Amino acid sequence: MKRFLRIAVIVLLVLVVPLGAYAVSLRVHFAGDPSTEARTRNQDAFWLGHAWVDGRKTAADVTALAQQLLGTGIRDLYVHAGPLEHDGTLPLAKVSPRARWFVDAVHAAAPGVRVQAWLGDVVQPGKDPGMNLDDPAVRKRVVASAAAVLQQGFEGIHYDFEPVRSGSKGYLAVLDETRTLGATLSVAAAQIDTLWYLHATPVDKWWSQDYFRQVAERVNQIAVMSYDTALPLESLYGGYVAKQTKLALEVTPPTTDLLMGLPAYWENNAAHWGHAETVTAAVRGARLGLGTSTRQNFGLALYVDFAATDEHLAAYRDGWCVAP
Repeated sequence: MKRFLRIAVIVLLVLVVPLGAYAVSLRVHFAGDPSTEARTRNQDAFWLGHAWVDGRKTAADVTALAQQLLGTGIRDLYVHAGPLEHDGTLPLAKVSPRARWFVDAVHAAAPGVRVQAWLGDVVQPGKDPGMNLDDPAVRKRVVASAAAVLQQGFEGIHYDFEPVRSGSKGYLAVLDETRTLGATLSVAAAQIDTLWYLHATPVDKWWSQDYFRQVAERVNQIAVMSYDTALPLESLYGGYVAKQTKLALEVTPPTTDLLMGLPAYWENNAAHWGHAETVTAAVRGARLGLGTSTRQNFGLALYVDFAATDEHLAAYRDGWCVAP
């Protein structure tokens, strides 16, 4: 019995107490009132699914999308134009036959909105089979695929490779090599490690703050995938987003646009509690993290159009786009 009690005390000290303190710290980050100045800078974004470029969407759908964008701060659309094959190739005629039509239609219906090609794949070593970004030949084909979608009319490349391990040299290399195309380059970024050097674990979900900086230095936009946190309460999730926002602001160069992701979808599983990870909590958390910063190239990015409801969009508008 004494041995059991000693083990219980050790577990309490090693796990429960630190986790409790961490939860309290997140709740503190969610406390208070956001600054009235923490509102849209008209630098927001929206992830759009593949249906827009494969023939399933019509002109009426583009008109409806343009109406959705009115009164928001959305400047960029990240349109899924992949996925890339594991070897870096992309069969354009097969996966995005209507890409040029869509880009032209958006320009006509929503002037000033930029359309970027969302490309990605699962990557090694976290996923096997998956893309090997350490292979120069694979990276060369990725860049060639990016160049090809730019020829379809897209105005930028938005990479979403997952899970990229913190410190990955291959990922930094493919960003450097893609920059030679001269187009806008943006990325969907992992969350910044906030606890116990989690970026050093095999989970590959978090980046160190320094690695986040290295990525941000290489791109025009960096959008944090600030969802799927496994946090069970809105207050904890909102505090987490506030903390992520502060950490990202500390290391994102002033010339790079920083965006925080909003979970405009519903799931209930071990990674994402739908009642906790809400657009409302994420918007408030981002505003609290932004504070009184006057940084203009900051925004929010909604994920994802085919799951977003009117309630999600209203929470984004009311919390971020409507003046107090």
